[in-house]
Amino acid sequence: MTQDAIEIIDHSDRVEALFEPFRQALGEDYAAYRGHVYRIITYAMHFLGGEETHRPIVETAFVYHDIGLWTDRDLAYLEPSEARALADNEKLAWGFDPKLLRDIIHWHHKVFPYSGPNADVINACRKADWIDASGGMLRKGLSKAQVKAVESAIPNYGFGDVLQRLAGDLGGNVISGNLKVLHRVFKV
Repeated sequence: MTQDAIEIIDHSDRVEALFEPFRQALGEDYAAYRGHVYRIITYAMHFLGGEETHRPIVETAFVYHDIGLWTDRDLAYLEPSEARALADNEKLAWGFDPKLLRDIIHWHHKVFPYSGPNADVINACRKADWIDASGGMLRKGLSKAQVKAVESAIPNYGFGDVLQRLAGDLGGNVISGNLKVLHRVFKV
């Protein structure tokens, strides 16, 4: 593997099974959100050096991280997303550390590095989401070639447009919707 290589993760049986109960809620946005999830799993696992012990919780947290946008139809989606992940962790006996599962979701929009327990995993996930949410404008230490390889391998399906549409639909208009997201979702 060359220095610029990045292992693309574009399929996981766990991710596919976790998505199944949400397919109806996601509707026409399923492909866009699914692609986003696989791109950020790819980035996070790269930041974690491919350490497979982290992969199940990373995959699970990322399926749930924005799901409240669709399930609860709320731009303040962190809490409903966390609640669903934690409830399913308990109900389905996944055995994940509930604090880590919650923290990955809760801090994924944190602007500055997280410095609490499990900072390595939480920051890998945080950086991964920033890369994809910015369309690769923020690379968090990855090369342009690495980001391009991921974006080329895992289609976007207009994920950014989906987020803007939801901001407008759920926030009254795009401007007030984006302001609500900034106020309730982004963390310093």
